[in-house]
Amino acid sequence: MKKNVGSPDQIVRYIIGAVIIGLGIYFKTWWGVVGIVPIVTGFMGVCPAYNLIGVNTCKTPKK
Repeated sequence: MKKNVGSPDQIVRYIIGAVIIGLGIYFKTWWGVVGIVPIVTGFMGVCPAYNLIGVNTCKTPKK
């Protein structure tokens, strides 16, 4: 798959994922597992939802 998640977006995804996991651990709920999704999409650089709506936050190479 073509990458569609840029560096700033990846950092935000890591932070949001860590916060969700931390809250899941703090409140002792399984909802913390949801935090894995933004971390994985940030790590892979591909977001299926972005593909559906045609969003790309990667910088385009200058010609």
